[in-house]
Amino acid sequence: GFVMNLQPSEAEVGIDIRIPPSVHTEALEKRLAEEWAPSSRNMTFEFKQKGSVLDKLGKPAMTIADSSNPWWPVFEESVRRAGGKLGKPEIFPASTDARYFREIGIPAFGFSPMANTPVLLHDHNEFLSKDEYLKGIGIYESVIKALATHKDDGIDEESRAEL
Repeated sequence: GFVMNLQPSEAEVGIDIRIPPSVHTEALEKRLAEEWAPSSRNMTFEFKQKGSVLDKLGKPAMTIADSSNPWWPVFEESVRRAGGKLGKPEIFPASTDARYFREIGIPAFGFSPMANTPVLLHDHNEFLSKDEYLKGIGIYESVIKALATHKDDGIDEESRAEL
């Protein structure tokens, strides 16, 4: 049965820490080892999944969202031209599949044209209005056409073929 003042021989805790791609996991791991789970406490921890601030080529894995990235102005303009609006770029606190592209050196953004919609991710009755859905299709069409036909003088033909 349950006894209030009995110290268990073992306990296990799961903590979901959402680490943005701008944070070095090595630094967090070092901090956890020193502050939360030093060997003197007989505690251990493990990461089930770790990201990196660098891609497989050793370059920063975060995609730049400003005019220094030749694809960003094309993306911005294509959304605007289709009647959409972009808010300030931000890092989504959960994971997206875009991280797999960034890990291998391919710039990627997560993007969903869903204005005037309550945030109901994984909630009961998650929905998108018909009008917003149809407007989003037009925005996606504009973005895909613009990115697929963009000519950037800084990209050689071999790299363009890969994209």
